[in-house]
Amino acid sequence: MLKLYGFSVSNYYNMVKLALLEKGLAFEEVPFFAGQTPAALAISPRGKVPVLGVKQGFINETSVILEYIEQTQEGPALLPAEPFQRAQVLTLCREIELYIELPARACFAEAYFGMPVPEAIKDKARAELLLGVGTLGRHGKFAPYVAGESFTIADLYFMYSLNLACGVAEKLFGLDLLAELPTAKALLERLHAMPNALKVAADREAAMPAFMAMVAAKK
Repeated sequence: MLKLYGFSVSNYYNMVKLALLEKGLAFEEVPFFAGQTPAALAISPRGKVPVLGVKQGFINETSVILEYIEQTQEGPALLPAEPFQRAQVLTLCREIELYIELPARACFAEAYFGMPVPEAIKDKARAELLLGVGTLGRHGKFAPYVAGESFTIADLYFMYSLNLACGVAEKLFGLDLLAELPTAKALLERLHAMPNALKVAADREAAMPAFMAMVAAKK
C-alpha cells in the first residue's frame, strides 16, 4: 500500500492527499514532520514533506510524487495524455508555485503565526503576488477548471496555494487577490466544496491546534 508521509496542515501534503483520494486509491497516512534529524533525512533528503512511500523506497517533491501517481496508479486521469495539453497543465502548476505560492510563503510567518516579517520582504512579496495573479489570469482557463474542462493537478496547486496566498494578501496588504478574476474565485470555492476536499479540510482543522502548539513552542 502507498504511504503518505507528512502532516495535515501542510498545503503540499494536502495536494497529494487529495490526488490520492480523487483517484480512489488506498493509502496509509504516516505522521512525519519536516526537519534535519537523521531519522527525517533518512526519509526525505532535504527533510521536507510530503514523501510518498512505495515498495521500492521513498519519492520526494510534490510535483514528482503527483506525476509518479499519475504514471503508476489507476483512477481518473489528473494529467492530459496529449503532450501539448499536458505541458499546459504542468506549466500552470509551476507558475502557481513559483509566482504565487513562494512569494506568499515569504510572509507566512507574520500572516499566520504572528512573527514579524521585514517590510522589504513584504513589499517584494506584494509586488510578486500581483504579478503572479496576473500570470494566472492570462494562462488559466477556468472553463470550468484551471486548465480547461477537466480537474487536473493544476487545480490541486490552485486550491492549496491560492487559499494561503489570498490569506496573506488580505491580512497583510488588504488586497483581494482574485478581485479581477471572478471565475477563478468561484472555482476556488467550488473546489474546496468537493467531498474529498471537505475531508482534507476537516483533517487539517483537527490537526491545527497541535501544529500551532508546536510552532509556539519553537518561538
